Amino acid sequence: MDPNDAIEVCHLADASATDALGRRLAARLKGQGEGRRGALLLLRGDLGAGKTTLVQGLAAGLGITEPITSPTFALAQHYDTGTGPGAGVAALVHLDLYRLEQPAAADELFAQEEEEASHQGAVLAVEWPERLSFRPEGAWEVLLTHTETGRQARITPPRSTPAGQR
Repeated sequence: MDPNDAIEVCHLADASATDALGRRLAARLKGQGEGRRGALLLLRGDLGAGKTTLVQGLAAGLGITEPITSPTFALAQHYDTGTGPGAGVAALVHLDLYRLEQPAAADELFAQEEEEASHQGAVLAVEWPERLSFRPEGAWEVLLTHTETGRQARITPPRSTPAGQR
């Protein structure tokens, strides 16, 4: 079995553990995005499972200092680090597809935000990716579920691309 196919499962006792997981993922995604067109993170889980809390930790790990809120009504939020040579360029695009019941609308918004995130080399974090009519390629996935003692996160790295294909 290819080590890239491994699935990490971790227990998250509280919001601070979920935030810490987001910070750890930021380190992985930053490394993936260097020299490439950014990174994609799909966040799945029921309402209240901790998706936005995880994105708050992700943002902190990317060096973003402004408050991160759920983009449920705005649908998408763009955040930059606010300092250095990349100031004004998004480091994170946070997309929430919850309110988009029609797959075509979700697909269109995703395509627009993915293009913008790729152009800027940003991490694109997508809540409710199951609203899409397809599964985006090259995405990390986190499934957050409630447990009796907190939450569980199941992390899946991008599927490997067969040799010779890119």
